[in-house]
Amino acid sequence: MPDLLIELFSEEIPARMQAKAAADLKKLITDGLVEAGLTYASAASFSTPRRLTLTIEGLSSESPDTREERKGPKVGAPDKALEGFLRGAGVQKSDLVARETPKGEVYFAIIEHKGRPAADIIADVLEATIRNFPWPKSMRWGAGALRWVRPLHSILCILTDDTGAKVVPMDVDGIVSGDTTMGHRFLSEGAIRVTSFDDYEVKLKQAKVVLRADERADAIWQDASNQAFAVGLELVEDKALLAEVAGLVEWPVVLMGEIGADFLALPPEVLTTSMKEHQKFFSVRDPKSGQIVRFVTVANVETSDNGATILAGNQKVLAARLADAKFFWQNDLRVAEQGAQGWIDSLENVTFHNQLGSQAARIDRIAGLAQSLAPIAGADADIAGQAARWAKVDLSSEMVYEFPELQGLMGRYYAGPAGHNDDIAAAAQEHYQPLGPSDDVPTAPVSVSVALADKLDTLTGFWIIDEKPTGSKDPYALRRAALGVIRLILDNKLRLRLDHFFDLQLLKHKIELNRTTASAQDILVLEDIATEIAKHGVFGAAYRSVIDALDRPEGDFVELVQKKVPDASVSLLGFFHDRLKQHLRDEGIRHDVIDACLAMPGNDDLLLLVNRASALSAVLATDDGENLLQGYKRANNILTQAEEKDGVEYSYGADVKYAEDDSEKALFAALDQAEATIAPALESEDFGQAMAAMASLRAPIDAFFEAVQVNAESQILRRNRLNLLSRIRGICLSVADLNRIEG
Repeated sequence: MPDLLIELFSEEIPARMQAKAAADLKKLITDGLVEAGLTYASAASFSTPRRLTLTIEGLSSESPDTREERKGPKVGAPDKALEGFLRGAGVQKSDLVARETPKGEVYFAIIEHKGRPAADIIADVLEATIRNFPWPKSMRWGAGALRWVRPLHSILCILTDDTGAKVVPMDVDGIVSGDTTMGHRFLSEGAIRVTSFDDYEVKLKQAKVVLRADERADAIWQDASNQAFAVGLELVEDKALLAEVAGLVEWPVVLMGEIGADFLALPPEVLTTSMKEHQKFFSVRDPKSGQIVRFVTVANVETSDNGATILAGNQKVLAARLADAKFFWQNDLRVAEQGAQGWIDSLENVTFHNQLGSQAARIDRIAGLAQSLAPIAGADADIAGQAARWAKVDLSSEMVYEFPELQGLMGRYYAGPAGHNDDIAAAAQEHYQPLGPSDDVPTAPVSVSVALADKLDTLTGFWIIDEKPTGSKDPYALRRAALGVIRLILDNKLRLRLDHFFDLQLLKHKIELNRTTASAQDILVLEDIATEIAKHGVFGAAYRSVIDALDRPEGDFVELVQKKVPDASVSLLGFFHDRLKQHLRDEGIRHDVIDACLAMPGNDDLLLLVNRASALSAVLATDDGENLLQGYKRANNILTQAEEKDGVEYSYGADVKYAEDDSEKALFAALDQAEATIAPALESEDFGQAMAAMASLRAPIDAFFEAVQVNAESQILRRNRLNLLSRIRGICLSVADLNRIEG
């Protein structure tokens, strides 16, 4: 079985497109070959800045013969129906066979396809792939109609078997396939003829081209690390930059250069970001001071002066870039030292969202919310409010305008010169965290207060304007924000009633959205409701309190808000529960266990909810817990069937004096003891003790069902035993909704 080698050689492919393009080439070609009837053993794709390569091993030499039988119209059907069938099947009327069927005599076409040589199929599939390749952007050049990411120069396409290598003939807009490629643009000369993939890879390396991207990346990292280590420094790890640089060179040559002394006082992050974004340089730091002192660049060519000329040019360009960064830094420091009032004022003119107002209005809301959250997080409310007002001021700075990824970090640097303490400085950087499931979670109380306020304001704002995530679309990263709130609460063990803060912030958004269109009286009523909610209430209670105090009925707008805010709050809490389920599943807690706890009161207190779910999960992992669940389900099934049959509810009245069997009496005693333990344990939120007490019922429940027939002939005994089952159900459901547990 032959092996196939394809190379599409072009001008430089953008580094960010290479990995996906290689994967697309592999998928399109292999899918096309399989659809045409060919099979293969393995396939692999590769990319360099100037080529996409695909190798397929163990390809079948031809497609198999096929025979298809296609049913047509009835004999005697209208001519047009028959003609349409003949065209679709690609046969003549003389090729048809008439057969008797239960519905009468019907025409059948026997369509036979002769197998095709692999080379013919490859040529068709490869041409279709080239003409329809899914580049994010493509171009035409010259007079041709072909589109490619950059001008396509050559197509290498060969089949190799025991007899040798043969070119698969094809012509795509004048580009004729062959068995040759080109090496490095500057370090090799002439065409390279190849006979197999192994021959191809070896000859490319001889021609100064490293085919595999991971090999180029490893070579860059090892060489750069060694050069830094040799002078007592260390390379700053950046996997994304490493992957990008590996896509910029075919023959990586690592060079380490100096950073001008004038720039060494810049913050390390400024140096790193400027060098990465503008020059694609790696940063090298002094492990003792943490300062960035050198840079590493990766050239695509070897020179007789060992890169001295390249380094000199790079250092000259870098000096110009860092001079800009130094200018931004010094200007920003002057503004900060004067109190940064200009930055604060300018945020009035920066739109956060066309429906949610300016950044300044948003900061006001976040500051108020941060002050409310501060006692829960253990922070000083005034400090939390100041931190919230400072946290986003750096959005107006020149440095963040140039490098948006430094937002927050620069706020931390500028906080000291502006006269703010370390807690406020830390909150400026940390309030954006966590940015993902593996990002660090702030623990400083002020930072936690501002981080929660920032994310809750964002979520409630987009919820009130119905801009919720749909399917895979989440343009405002609301799923990430919700997960951030969850992690902030759980990691810091915060007791936070989300309903209260949802209702308050949703109402504040609704007031601001309608301040200019609703009547002044309606706005005053809504602000009174917001004040009531702020006193640790929720929307419904606050609404009734304010409306009952009025001597007039509420307006239409207030009534509309009365419907909108609670619905939005319920929807947002459901969104949080979905995110929490995913978070807990990743930690090994089953979805049905979470559902059983979500059904209990207080499910907007995420820490309470997780503590309950963790305790229930631990109990169900034991034999006692699993067997208790089966006993509960048996009791519940018998009780439910009896209640449906009798049309009554057996929810009280079980009396030990009617107990006949010792196991029955023992169950009464066990239930009394469990109730005496579970009620205070739940009151004190000791879910471990409550669950353990519930699990202790396993043995007496098992013994009861072994010895006693619930549906006894005596109606007195039957009712008493059903009421006893009701006690089992009530005690178990006081801990969690076990009906939602599977199995």
